Amino acid sequence: MKARLVPIDASPLIELVKDMTVIGRTADCDATIDHKSVSKLHCVLVKTDGLILIRDLGSTNGTRVNGQRVRRAALLPGDHLGIAAFRYKVKFGESGDTDADQKLETPPTPDGAAGPADSDEQAAKDAEKMPKTPAMKRNVHPDQYSGKPK
Repeated sequence: MKARLVPIDASPLIELVKDMTVIGRTADCDATIDHKSVSKLHCVLVKTDGLILIRDLGSTNGTRVNGQRVRRAALLPGDHLGIAAFRYKVKFGESGDTDADQKLETPPTPDGAAGPADSDEQAAKDAEKMPKTPAMKRNVHPDQYSGKPK
């Protein structure tokens, strides 16, 4: 999966070519943002199937997803990411134009007409074939900060 962080402001473009990318101010990081508001080791991004997981590494100025300061979060296409004073939009795909708001077209049926009823039946059959996911346990540590930063 190809992914990138496209700058909203004057931020540098960040290509996520590795499965795990460390972002920070030092030259040892995979993606370097040389600005005093960015911590030396600011955050880490991990690519998984269909999304990107981000974890703040105890940065001073924080990491924000869609305006909310987070310690860790999942990024989907079209999400807004803030790394200290830098703003990005998450893009997936070869051209980076794949957004979550793009809608999939209903494939035509053999007679040429779109068949939403047929695709609903097929989706139900496909869902029955999928393996059951075990119940997830709630994490005792909060993913988001509660209240304003000190």
